[in-house]
Amino acid sequence: MGLFHKKDSRSHDSRNDKAAIRPSVTIDKLSEYSIRSPKLVSDSGSNGHLPRMVTTIPNNVEIPPAPDPATKPAAYLRSIQSVRERSRLVLMRAKSNSLNHFNVDMSKFQETADYVMSIIKRDYAGDYANIPPHGRWQHFEVGGRPRVTQLLQSWPTTIDNQERTRRLIDLFLVSVLLDAGAGTSWSYKSKESGRMYSRSEGLAVASLEMFKAGYFSSDKNQPHQVDASGLKNVTVETLAKGMQVSDANPMSGLEGRAGLLIRLSSALQNPELFGTEGRPGNMIDYLMSHPTTQAASVPVVPLPTLWSVLMDGLTDIWPATRTKIGGVSLGDAWNCTTMPTSPPAEAWENIVPFHKLTQWLCYSLMVPMTKLLNVHFAGAELMTGLPEYRNGGLLVDTGLLTLKDADAKKGLETYQRVTPSNKAVEVVPMFEPGDDVVVELRAVTVGFLDELLAAVNKGLGARLTLAQMLEAGTWKSGREIAQVSRPITKGPPIGIISDGTVF
Repeated sequence: MGLFHKKDSRSHDSRNDKAAIRPSVTIDKLSEYSIRSPKLVSDSGSNGHLPRMVTTIPNNVEIPPAPDPATKPAAYLRSIQSVRERSRLVLMRAKSNSLNHFNVDMSKFQETADYVMSIIKRDYAGDYANIPPHGRWQHFEVGGRPRVTQLLQSWPTTIDNQERTRRLIDLFLVSVLLDAGAGTSWSYKSKESGRMYSRSEGLAVASLEMFKAGYFSSDKNQPHQVDASGLKNVTVETLAKGMQVSDANPMSGLEGRAGLLIRLSSALQNPELFGTEGRPGNMIDYLMSHPTTQAASVPVVPLPTLWSVLMDGLTDIWPATRTKIGGVSLGDAWNCTTMPTSPPAEAWENIVPFHKLTQWLCYSLMVPMTKLLNVHFAGAELMTGLPEYRNGGLLVDTGLLTLKDADAKKGLETYQRVTPSNKAVEVVPMFEPGDDVVVELRAVTVGFLDELLAAVNKGLGARLTLAQMLEAGTWKSGREIAQVSRPITKGPPIGIISDGTVF
């Protein structure tokens, strides 16, 4: 028996006949990236129960360095390491109040940290260790309904944990790719509960119900999967129907979302990574048999190995108009005039990478692999805070960042141009995703999130991971302060014209 035991035609190749490591078991406490909430699972064997066990994690896992930007600039800018390294250059400018588009009041930094701490204390005082990591799982369970657990329980007990994990990865990957900003007007009425949801939670519930209805599967006998053939049937019209989009319920970036899923169909036709069926969930077979994966009492996968699957395996899903170096598309990476090397000696020196949706995928996919298959991801600290409108909006709403007058004027003119006159409420400056204002804001957001983590841990006397602070602190704080500052739309202080592929 290999690490995974297959029982049907879903077996891909001999990679899964690797020398035996151990039978698969389930646990719920592995590392800082596991979800430690027993309420999220059931109590019946492979139907969701995650019994506790002691694990031994090797401390000598080698994490490969980022490629040398001098010789491989495109590969470097596509690496996870480049996100923090490049963003910190903008952070240094911010600390000296030398940004091009924002004034920075560092006296507000501690106030921002105190606000984040107050939210964490309110919800988790005395229980900081049990804060779950930031991930899609929590969004599915909006309103206190354990939808992922219920999904696991709905499957026969004959479905083993490997296949359960594949199905969750199928679901989570599609759901994350649909999670760009939907705008302030869209909402979704759950067919199962009749309740209305908007924004990330609405997109999560909508994508889950579409998944359960078989929107993304080519197998009528198994609707609960995503595969390349099933995604070929996705159109703007089918996605609009599934997400209840209409003239009265508009969604920003609908065409961009549909385009991502259509291109995903082609990207999944990579048998080495996604099996002969082209299922996202089959990546676990590739990861478990990868030469860098170590076998201790649990499988240990270097984070860059997972990163490579997502960055390289899904590279073709991103719009062809994105920034390129030497003809290589960089994905979510943008020119930024705030870089201290501007004008640069080399073209790559002016570019800041973010890879927000890819990082959101990593955070989200690590959770089911950890919970159901005991996988530990070495080097997960390479991940950064997510440069999206909740985290960035927090910095603006607390006064740490203030948009400069000329940029505010430009943004307000854009708002008036793109917003129907009968819907102009809570006016905010608005920009395109590639605007230098937005790139600068995203870069400084990544940098300040690292700074906030240190301040929050010091203030709380805790050892939160970045993923835990994102979940219980900054993302939630950004949302709550937006609800107070703009109670009608509850939107961010700076609007982004969503194309469905960035935020």
